[in-house]
Amino acid sequence: MDQNRVYIFDTTLRDGEQSPGASLDIHEKVTIAHQLAKLGVDVIEAGFPVSSQVQFKAVQNIAEQVKGPSIAALARCIDVDIEQAARALEKAEKPRIHTFVATSKIHLDKKFKKSEDEILDMAIKGVKKAKGYVADVEFSPEDSARTGKAFLFKIVQAAIEAGATVINIPDTVGYTNPEEFAELIKELRQSVSNIDNAILSVHCHNDLGLAVANTLAAIKNGAQQAEVTINGVGERAGNAALEEVVMTLVTRQGYYGKTLSINAEEIMNTSRMVSHLMGIPVQPNKAIVGGNAFAHESGIHQDAVIKDASTYEIMSPSDIGLESNKIVLGRHSGRHGLKTRLAELGFVLIKEELDHVYDRFLQVADKKKEVYEEDLLALVSDETEKTENKYQLVYFHILSGNQTAPTAAIKLRYEDKIIQDAAVGDGPIDAACKAIDKLTGSDVKLAEYNLRGVTSGKDALGEVVVRLEKNGKKYLGRGASTDVIEASIRAYLSAVNRIHTEK
Repeated sequence: MDQNRVYIFDTTLRDGEQSPGASLDIHEKVTIAHQLAKLGVDVIEAGFPVSSQVQFKAVQNIAEQVKGPSIAALARCIDVDIEQAARALEKAEKPRIHTFVATSKIHLDKKFKKSEDEILDMAIKGVKKAKGYVADVEFSPEDSARTGKAFLFKIVQAAIEAGATVINIPDTVGYTNPEEFAELIKELRQSVSNIDNAILSVHCHNDLGLAVANTLAAIKNGAQQAEVTINGVGERAGNAALEEVVMTLVTRQGYYGKTLSINAEEIMNTSRMVSHLMGIPVQPNKAIVGGNAFAHESGIHQDAVIKDASTYEIMSPSDIGLESNKIVLGRHSGRHGLKTRLAELGFVLIKEELDHVYDRFLQVADKKKEVYEEDLLALVSDETEKTENKYQLVYFHILSGNQTAPTAAIKLRYEDKIIQDAAVGDGPIDAACKAIDKLTGSDVKLAEYNLRGVTSGKDALGEVVVRLEKNGKKYLGRGASTDVIEASIRAYLSAVNRIHTEK
């Protein structure tokens, strides 16, 4: 084993998807998995198969279709979890079962009400059972950062003896700091006699904003695998961001001395795809992939960068696939050119999906003349799910004014029928949503509404992201158009379709 090699374990599709409201459908998960393979990650954690039929099917599809990386499925140290994970991974080229059990005293006392010996027994049995299905087994002692070192070292040693090929040390609640975590990794390597028989991994959460710093401190002290997510998405404050960990190791290779398999030029494409499909915008000042990451406003900075970019840029935009000249398509761009550009961005569409996107592309190109990459991402995420939608927008008409009751007439296609209705609301968008509710029989609450201009200018494409709440669960919807009311209707209808598809 190359001691200088760092393996990148991407858990965007499992831990990242646990971001509130960020759930993906099967098609979207497979799309992201293909892009992660293109990015060159070593492991894709595809999901938690036992948790739902959708999760199981998504892992199964990714295992069957995505080649290159190892495909991991999460499972508690429980027989049914491990059996479901094994079933979902049957067709994987390189399957991995990732099994875990909590080990900190607070989890043992409050969650499990079990002794350390009982947890140790669960871990050993879980790893052995997983090993009966696949050669590659990862074991995680959950909440390692708050687990007593004596018990942590004991359970790690036992898991390796039972057959674990990867040992993951999670800072599950983002509690530790770089100095503490570095010392823990160093002591673990010194105290566990068989540690060299497994890859040592770390999984850091960002509750105190230290996930990336803790991950890098662990790598500097002997960790060989980093568990990360695109854009740092994840539950609560998120996880260590793949792009930050990777580009730190690349940019400071002289300090860390580590090698990676990542194709860094795919970072920006991957970041944009995950942001669009999850409906979670990237903050402008986000490191590496934020809109301002390579922007310079200060006159002094601008002057220096023009003379030599290295004065204020420690990496080049092209290193992550960000071109200084944006690619522009227009109304005269053909279907093949659109298909090729979308493939470069990570979207490989079937004929019916491409037909939908191309039709919308032409409509938008007629209105705004120049269609940028950002526009394409918004369009493709808006259009590709339509082939499975029960309700599709045919027509809308809005009547509104400062002295007129806002009224919306909506016409939808439902299976082979055309249905239509109208409603009055507090505003044009509210009226349209109420009309859709009447047509679809929906009883939902609009929990979140976000509108942003995808590019600049008066003819910019508007992208709307909504989250509807029903029975305590939130459903994501996206819509894009040069008309913000149309974008809003498309987004609302997208979320309604997700609810009806789940039913």
